Amino acid sequence: MALIPSQVLRVAILLSYFSILCHYKALDMPAHQTYGGSWKFLTFIDLVIQAVFFGLCVLIDVSSLLTKGGDSREQERQLRKLIGLRDWMMAVLAFPVGAFVVFTFWSLYLYDRDLVYPRLLDNFIPQWLNHGMHTTVLPFIIIEMRTTHHRYPRRSLGLAAVCLFGIGYILWTCWVHQVTGVWVYPVLERIAPLARVVFFSVMTVVICIFYVLGEILNSYIWDQPHTEKVKGE
Repeated sequence: MALIPSQVLRVAILLSYFSILCHYKALDMPAHQTYGGSWKFLTFIDLVIQAVFFGLCVLIDVSSLLTKGGDSREQERQLRKLIGLRDWMMAVLAFPVGAFVVFTFWSLYLYDRDLVYPRLLDNFIPQWLNHGMHTTVLPFIIIEMRTTHHRYPRRSLGLAAVCLFGIGYILWTCWVHQVTGVWVYPVLERIAPLARVVFFSVMTVVICIFYVLGEILNSYIWDQPHTEKVKGE
């Protein structure tokens, strides 16, 4: 039996994302005042995705409790729709985007932090908030995957959706540069145009890899032997 009910964990995670988003939006950073505001940063977009996803999870938990024991087919149908949306968000957005943000941020940070997180930002963003944006995202989403079985879409459809998200963000980044003359991330300023094309292509492949890894991890956790083990804990 779990030490902490999954419903309580989801509420706690949701509240933590609300806290992180509120503190982040309260920062007086010059980048927030320029074109695109916080929405030009994938980290912020990911935080919104995670908050919406866990908000949906909490809504499903509450709805399940309210409809428990009832015989309304309409309520059950609406609940199944919410569960389907939750599973789609987990597969296509919450896990691959969250894992991508954590992986790429810390990879570039360890190689040369000025490529993605210049030291100037230390004057604005406290360490706990940095980890809230770039570290805890991954364990939170793995906890959700560990406690709830999510049904993944057909792989071709899932990968197509992830690619659309990735390409959409790349086009958004290019548009922000077109308007402001400044790239969102310092690493893009330091490489040649052809190298940017290669960089964007590699990043798209990486986020697709994380989609497949999420699908594999979900299947590993919830195949029959592991499902029985989880239920027996």
